[in-house]
Amino acid sequence: MGNRVAREDFEWVYTDQPHASRRQEILAKYPEIKSLMKPDPNLIWIIVLMVLTQLVAFYLVKDLDWKWVLFWAYAFGSCINHSMTLAIHEVSHNSAFGNNRALWNRWFGIFANLPIGVPYSVSFKRYHMDHHRYLGGDGIDVDIPTDFEGWFFCTTFRKFVWVILQPLFYAFRPLFINPKPISYLEVINTVIQITFDIIVYYVFGIRSLVYMLAASLLGLGLHPISGHFIAEHYMFLKGHETYSYYGPLNLLTFNVGYHNEHHDFPNVPGKNLPLVRKIAAEYYDSLPHYTSWVKVLYDFVMDDTVSPYSRMKRHQKGQAALETAMLRSPSYGVCT
Repeated sequence: MGNRVAREDFEWVYTDQPHASRRQEILAKYPEIKSLMKPDPNLIWIIVLMVLTQLVAFYLVKDLDWKWVLFWAYAFGSCINHSMTLAIHEVSHNSAFGNNRALWNRWFGIFANLPIGVPYSVSFKRYHMDHHRYLGGDGIDVDIPTDFEGWFFCTTFRKFVWVILQPLFYAFRPLFINPKPISYLEVINTVIQITFDIIVYYVFGIRSLVYMLAASLLGLGLHPISGHFIAEHYMFLKGHETYSYYGPLNLLTFNVGYHNEHHDFPNVPGKNLPLVRKIAAEYYDSLPHYTSWVKVLYDFVMDDTVSPYSRMKRHQKGQAALETAMLRSPSYGVCT
């Protein structure tokens, strides 16, 4: 169903990612941006409130018919759980307690992980830092689809299926692209999460457990907020690697839509990213950006020039390649 995408490979580039050089240039011109690189204490209370909200939802859905369990999982729980993954994204950048209390952030990320149902927070932190350091790096950046994804999901219908299955690809892709030795914090994350899931089952019942897991699966798949997965780095315009989104869904996603700003200044919490754009407006207003994630999803599926292959990719060299080789070696020490 649908035309086959003409693209048969990634867009290989031989230049460095643009964010480091732009960061230096902007800071030289606007050093006041450094004052925005501080923790956001409001993040702590927002995450606590979101966890409590889902606990109340577990109670409210426990006796509903299955059709209503799934309805509320998509209509409500999916928004909370997807938003929570982006809260975890904020915590992975130490935005809750600051860089001096990195371990506090890891533990808080494990707490934020609870209503998602699947252990995620600690592993995300480890791989997400690679995404920032080695954007598009072959064999390092697991945000880049696999060759199989690019080859197989090449028609309108298959791309539609790929969008639905995005959470599964994000979960298993690291095992094929850049597997890392399991850390003790990942074990703790898993044990705590499974224990929490069992408690949900015994206290609220199977419907609440299904609501929780369905909210995550549906919310990270074919869902308006999921447009950010594609909007951030898929190359709709040749030569442009990162795109920002300036729309209302930023209110639910900790301003992850300000993605050029985020990659330029990963130590600035999402709350302050609009200020970065305001201060350095001449750097961002001229960059291509989106105002609708729903349109991004539609264009990705329907445009026969765009596919999972539509990513800029680069060969890494020097220390990056050495680090990857070390991480893959069974003798390499366990990372946290």
